[in-house]
Amino acid sequence: MNAFTLNTATHAENAAHDIASVLHPFTNLATHPQVGPFMIARGDGVYVEDDQGHRYLEAMSALWCASLGFSNERLAKAGSDALRTLPYYHTFNGRSNAAAIALAEKLLAMAPVPMSKVFFANSGSEANDTAVKLVWYYHNAIGKPAKKKIIARKNAYHGVTVAAASLSGLISNHRDFDLPIDRILHVDCPHHWRYAEAGESEEDFATRLADSLEKRILEEGPETVGAFIAEPVMGAGGVIVPPATYFEKIQKVLAKYDVLLIADEVICGFCRTGEMFGSTTYGMKPDILTSAKALSSGYVPISAVLVNDRVHAAVAANSGKIGTFGHGFTYSGHPVACAIALETLKVYEDEKILAHVQSLVPQFQQGLQRFAARPFVGEVRGVGFIGAIELVPDPAKRTAFDPAKKAGARLAQLALEQGLIVRALADAVAFCPPLIMTPVQVDEMFERFDRAMTRFEAEQA
Repeated sequence: MNAFTLNTATHAENAAHDIASVLHPFTNLATHPQVGPFMIARGDGVYVEDDQGHRYLEAMSALWCASLGFSNERLAKAGSDALRTLPYYHTFNGRSNAAAIALAEKLLAMAPVPMSKVFFANSGSEANDTAVKLVWYYHNAIGKPAKKKIIARKNAYHGVTVAAASLSGLISNHRDFDLPIDRILHVDCPHHWRYAEAGESEEDFATRLADSLEKRILEEGPETVGAFIAEPVMGAGGVIVPPATYFEKIQKVLAKYDVLLIADEVICGFCRTGEMFGSTTYGMKPDILTSAKALSSGYVPISAVLVNDRVHAAVAANSGKIGTFGHGFTYSGHPVACAIALETLKVYEDEKILAHVQSLVPQFQQGLQRFAARPFVGEVRGVGFIGAIELVPDPAKRTAFDPAKKAGARLAQLALEQGLIVRALADAVAFCPPLIMTPVQVDEMFERFDRAMTRFEAEQA
């Protein structure tokens, strides 16, 4: 096979070289050689184009992250300028750079609750992995070495590093990876439609889940439970919106037993829920907050971990005893990534992206709800500019499709054939459009999805 040539290969050549050389994440590796890659060649605004010239409306912001679309000139210039000024330096041993400092200050000013310091990493997985280490380090620092267990939730997604994948409550992230690791626990998924008892209100469901959490803490021993981690809205687990009063009741339990709260804002952060942070939407008051994805609109890898003064003070004092804080990554505080992220936050501010999103929310949520009465739709759910449609063979019974049918994946494929990219999460189909979408494009998105849904319905008949 001839060597791969960037940007000039045909689709067949692209496919052959991909199959020969690339190990794909979250892909059936056994069937990939027959299926081949879906090659994206370029992007413009809310659209992307494959290597055969087909154009698609990207209704998932790629992987929940391309919040400003695929051709923002300000971000491109910020990156280009930064590359020419300081293409790389590290932040070990007290080194720093102006972009990292400015970005940290900006994040602290934007934070939903008072925070003290920012640690930079390269992905949501690394950010959540760091949060785990900080919880363990913090409790050693304050003389509570047994208080190390971290409680996550079933169906949550927190990443794929060893610790972050353990936090994730998805079986596919654990199976045959020998996960989860010790000291990671999982409690109930807060999906009212799927798990509420007959006649149980959202508030009563939330009370039951908070009671269940308290029971688990008592069973484990409060002196052994160090933190609880939660996405404001569960993303890859199916866009699960918490029931009314959920976080209010959960946080009362955490406070009662002195359990830290980690808010995973990797998907929800930066306007997605109709507020700058999902923590604001749901009244969360985290001790540690992780963010990534829309932090740079996905243009470069970067994530941030914000810690409050309580956590930072103990961590700093302990590092003084040891002589160093022995954690960090080669690219923590990378000057180019920080410059692009800082410009992303400025774009949100200068172009009033939050107000724009808030203006689109009614149209977006109403557009989703139009599908609620369709024959194979069990639930439509969402908040802000994120949502999902749950497919079922019989809405009255709420039973799931046979997994072998891959109903969600089939509908996503039919949407692709209509020039629309959505994401199947088991039998739910998710929407997480770029924040810059226009009202006309919102309508276009649902028109394309309607055509896909009509074809899906015909196939089920």
